[in-house]
Amino acid sequence: MEKSTFEALGGSYIRVGDYLFPDLIITDSTPLGKWGQLRKQYLKEHRPALYSSMLLTGKLDHHLAEIDHACQERMDLIVAQLHKQEGITESLKSSDQMEWVRRANSIQHRAEEILLHELVYC
Repeated sequence: MEKSTFEALGGSYIRVGDYLFPDLIITDSTPLGKWGQLRKQYLKEHRPALYSSMLLTGKLDHHLAEIDHACQERMDLIVAQLHKQEGITESLKSSDQMEWVRRANSIQHRAEEILLHELVYC
C-alpha cells in the first residue's frame, strides 16, 4: 500500500476499531491573557497568512505569550509613569476618591491605547 502524504511527512496513525486516526500530539499551551488574546484575534482577522504560518510551525503560542508578557510589563511601567507625572497620589485618593478614580481610569485607558497601537496591532 502506498504511503499517504501525512505518513511521508513523518506522521503516523492509530487504529481505533475499523478507523485510522492521525496520531497528533497536543502541546501544552500557556493560558493567554488579555493582550495575547487580542493579538491572536488581530492575526486571525488581518494577517491570516502569518497566523497560519505561525500556527503550523508551532511558534504561535510562544509569540502570543511573549506579546502578553511584554504588554503587561509595559502597561505597569506606563501607568506608574503617568501616575507620577500627573501627581496622582494616595493623598488624593483619601481626600477626593471620585477624582482619583476618574484620573486613574483615564490613565488606564490611555496606556491601553498606546499598547494596542505599539505592540498588538502592528
